[in-house]
Amino acid sequence: MKKIFFILLILNFSLFKVFAVEPDVFVQSTVNRASEILTKNISQEEKIKELKVIAKETVDIKGVGFYSLGSARKNLNDEQKIQYFKLFEDYFLKSFSSRLSEYTNPEIDVLSKKVLSENYTIVNSVLKGTAERPEVKIDWRIYTKDKDNPLIRDLIIEGLSLARTQKEEFASILNSNDGNIDSLFESLEKFSTN
Repeated sequence: MKKIFFILLILNFSLFKVFAVEPDVFVQSTVNRASEILTKNISQEEKIKELKVIAKETVDIKGVGFYSLGSARKNLNDEQKIQYFKLFEDYFLKSFSSRLSEYTNPEIDVLSKKVLSENYTIVNSVLKGTAERPEVKIDWRIYTKDKDNPLIRDLIIEGLSLARTQKEEFASILNSNDGNIDSLFESLEKFSTN
């Protein structure tokens, strides 16, 4: 009986390895899902709600959040970490979905991918230009430690890292308030509730 269980376990593991999600396929699938929502004939509020679901499934919000906090995360106690993650998640989802919901037809084509390490792959894509906007180069930093569940860690738009920009913004808030983490918490809460 143990032998049969062991064989089934090996077969099951092998099947998962065969069906691992490639980062470029993951990005194109995510983009297609978002595009489908944006072209639906529904209210902006409904679009935002559906886009938030996609973000929760495809973005490493916790990883992005702690990266954005920089070295200040080392000074947080467990309770503050929980509070920060909740505030950051609300901030991130509102920021992400409200910006994206303004696009009516974001056609993005995945062009290539470059494996940086076992944990990271860069996926290169382009947002097609229209009469209203120029073509935009977008690189996706995909966290691939779990091959069955890749996650977005950063978007680099025309060479500008959104995660790094956010990290600099948070550092600026902390620096102008003598490193007081409550000032950042207040800022995140204010953004999320307005």
